[in-house]
Amino acid sequence: MSIAIVPYAARHVPAVSDFNKRLRAAGAVEDMVFYEDPVPRYLPKTNGSAIYQEFFLALEGDVVRGGYALKHQDFFFGGEVRSIGYYHHVLSEGTINRAYSSTGILALRDALSRQPLLYCLGMDGYDKPLPRMLRALRWTDCLTPFYFRVAHPRAFLRQIEAARHGRWRRALLDFAAVSGVGWIALKGAQRWKQMKVQRPRPYSVEEVVEFGDWADDVWRRAKASYSITAVRSAEALRTLYPPAEAHLIRLRIARGSKTLGWAVVSERRKNPRFGNLRVGSVVDCFAAPEDVLPVVRAAVWALEKRGMDVVVSNQSHEAWQRAFKDSGFFEGPSNFVFAASPKLSELLSPFAETKMRAHLIRADGDGLPRNF
Repeated sequence: MSIAIVPYAARHVPAVSDFNKRLRAAGAVEDMVFYEDPVPRYLPKTNGSAIYQEFFLALEGDVVRGGYALKHQDFFFGGEVRSIGYYHHVLSEGTINRAYSSTGILALRDALSRQPLLYCLGMDGYDKPLPRMLRALRWTDCLTPFYFRVAHPRAFLRQIEAARHGRWRRALLDFAAVSGVGWIALKGAQRWKQMKVQRPRPYSVEEVVEFGDWADDVWRRAKASYSITAVRSAEALRTLYPPAEAHLIRLRIARGSKTLGWAVVSERRKNPRFGNLRVGSVVDCFAAPEDVLPVVRAAVWALEKRGMDVVVSNQSHEAWQRAFKDSGFFEGPSNFVFAASPKLSELLSPFAETKMRAHLIRADGDGLPRNF
């Protein structure tokens, strides 16, 4: 029987539940199952909103064999605003049953028929099935650099499972933690990074419940500095980060009466790679390139004040990358892959130049609303 891709409806919920049971029985990670509600909890489609999500299912008769989510959002690039699609949460029974190995390509073709300007961001590295398929289909791709700053070195050295593979490496990190050598090395390196640059002029930091008109001022002033960026107007930000998402901390950074920029930060949920560490994430941020350093410093201050052991972020733009390094961050191995469909790639050409001025971060890809 052939497979059809259809919009997710209420009548499909029992079949989705059965699909998820098969995935879990085969050892799927808890998060890597499909939504058991056809209406997105985050960014549902509402009248007049340019930012919304839709869910689609791959059906063999009445049996679910896969699914995907498509987020629609306005981006500014090439001097104009265009709606493009973020293709994510792609699942296929082909991962556990080779008879359905073609489900992934069928889902992707369906998504491209609905939105030719399509991108993926995240995907957990090039070794996963989706980025491998996109590369085979000649999508344009690159890694989005990952940055981290250690607030509590002893806890970091004892808990960072991503770096503690092998008996000797674990022993070395444990020694560095107990002896204090690790504390001196990490704190010294971070302090040196910050001392190499001039401190930003005084600025103020305000926690806000929601984004006001001041965010529009930042958007109008800064948008042309980026080769591509999601529209970050006040209206868009209120949709993405409503007050109901109380776990998010919204920061307004100003100098006198001028708003320099803003940041959205929060504690990341537990991840085996970070052990029991409290991980703070710079989820989103925006400013003109000349104003990014105070925004980064404010975000770090807000998270470390709340007891985070380590602060992390993914950043694509060269000015933001420099500001994170100048704020004591180290660059670590990234598994956050950006991939653009052929139609989108044409509009971003030459990509080697475009990617250095692109503003693409966690908020634009795998992560929201809670997996930062």
